[in-house]
This record gives sequence, structure tokens and C-alpha cells, in this order.
Amino acid sequence: MIKPLASTPVSLEDEARAAEILGRVRRMEVRTNRLVDDSLAGRYASVFKGRGMDFDRVRNYVPGDDVRTIDWNVTARTGDAHVKVFTEERELTILLIIDVSASSDFGSVADSKRELAAEAAGVLAASAIRNRDKVGLILFSDTVELYISPGKGRTHIMRLIRETLYFQPEQRGTDISAALDFANQVTHRKSVIFLVSDFCLGAPFEANLAKLRNKLQVTNRRHDVIAVSVTDPREESLPNVGRICIEDAETGEVIEIDTGSATVRDAYEKQSRHRRETTAIRIRSLGIDLLEFINGEYWMPALMSFFQSRRQRSG
Repeated sequence: MIKPLASTPVSLEDEARAAEILGRVRRMEVRTNRLVDDSLAGRYASVFKGRGMDFDRVRNYVPGDDVRTIDWNVTARTGDAHVKVFTEERELTILLIIDVSASSDFGSVADSKRELAAEAAGVLAASAIRNRDKVGLILFSDTVELYISPGKGRTHIMRLIRETLYFQPEQRGTDISAALDFANQVTHRKSVIFLVSDFCLGAPFEANLAKLRNKLQVTNRRHDVIAVSVTDPREESLPNVGRICIEDAETGEVIEIDTGSATVRDAYEKQSRHRRETTAIRIRSLGIDLLEFINGEYWMPALMSFFQSRRQRSG
């Protein structure tokens, strides 16, 4: 006789944590829905078109119809001119590839970079769902941590937001190339890919950037790739607070820095700016759009501007 498995007892702490997570996900869902107003949803639809035109039906010809749409077989059979009617194949697949490495948990303001990424992903996903598109999710560190196949509906969107906020990765490092390889394996039709990362490539920086550029080039041939850079102000400059110890979130390396030295602060800022600008130049040189969001700053105007400029280019 097979005995049923005993249920695992749930502590009050676990119940409270689950309620907290659910409450935050619902609050973020409400916020993203407010951000996705008619204007943003309309811009999204005008930028990301369907894959083509599908045959819908045949109807009688009326003056002004394009003669190239005449269905000659039906016209010959009925004796009356008929034209073919086509509709846009609207449905697209949107794939959100989000960096959940240890560096994404950093934040010098109220929210972490990961929380900013989750909110941006929620807005993009909500825009897609309103336009009847499917949305999938890949969370990655130095390996692919989680894959959720494309789907639709409110419950699906809430799951994407929840996982982006609270999923606990097994690894700490960053390997964007591995995530892109995985996306190419599981996504067989042309999709729109939003790659959300802080692009903290680590050493050797130039070699890692060259590898990333090659993978982006391959992926962009098959899909429409849009890069979204999520950074924090403290990654760009250091405050003058004397000697401090800084730990690399991904490698665990701890170094001591004298932030009281103007020379040290200037060198840190120059190196950070060099890496950020070099990465941006290499990505854009492939014809890939790059959005840059800074933690603590309102990022919706940048997204709206991106939709506007992309619509103008496509027009």
C-alpha cells in the first residue's frame, strides 16, 4: 500500500513572507498598469509590428480596391469581381532576458537594480499583453537560472514579476553570452528580445566585451534585440567618506579604497565611465538599440523617447 506523503508544515514566518511577496507583486502590478497608459500601449503597437499579413476572406470588389488583390479564380467562377482581404498577423513573442547575478542586488537608493529591472520588465510585459502578444522570461547569472516559456494573461505577468523580484539564483557571476545562446536554442521564430543587465562584464573587460559583441551580433540576425542597461549612481562615482572596504558582489574579492583621495575618486570615475561608454558604443555599432536606466531616476521618459524614435525610423 502506498502511503500519501505528509505535507510539509508551514511556519508563521513562511506565511508572513509569502503574504509580503504576494502583496508587493500586486502593488507592482498596479503600478505597471498605471504606467502602461493608452499612449504607451499605442506606441508599443506602432513600433512592434506583426510578422506579416494573413489571408482573411474574399469579398465583392468595390470601386477603389487595389486591382492587385483581385482573386481571379473566384471572379472566374462567380462571374463577379472579388478581392482577397488580408489582416495583420499581430501576435509577437517578447522575450525578457534579465540579469539576476549578485551585482543586480546592489542599490544605493531605495530600490536595487534588480527591482528597477523588474518594474521595467513589468511595464514591457503589460504593454505586450495588451496587444495580445506573448511574453517569456529568462533569468540568468553565469548560467541560465530560470526559463518561463512565452504566455499571456494577468496571472502570467504576475508570475514574471514575482520571479524577477524574488527568484534566488544558484550562481553569483554574469555570463550574458550563455543567456543569448539559450535564447537562440529555445526561440525558433523571430522574436523581440529585451536584454536587461548592468553589463558588469568583469576582467578581462575587453575580452569579455568582444565575446558579448559576437553573441549579440549572431542573436540580432535572428531576432530584434534591444539592450537595456540598468546602473546605479554609486557605480559611477564614489563619495568622500574616507577609507572603506568594497566587496565585489560576484567574485567576493574585498579591496580597501581611500575615498578621501581625489586622485582615487577621479580614477574610479574615469574607469567606470570608460567601461560604460565603450560598452554602449560596441552595442550600438551592431545596430542594436540601447536604453540606459539609472537607479533612482525616473526612467519612463527614456522608454517613451525610445518608442518615438524607433517609430520615426521605421516610418
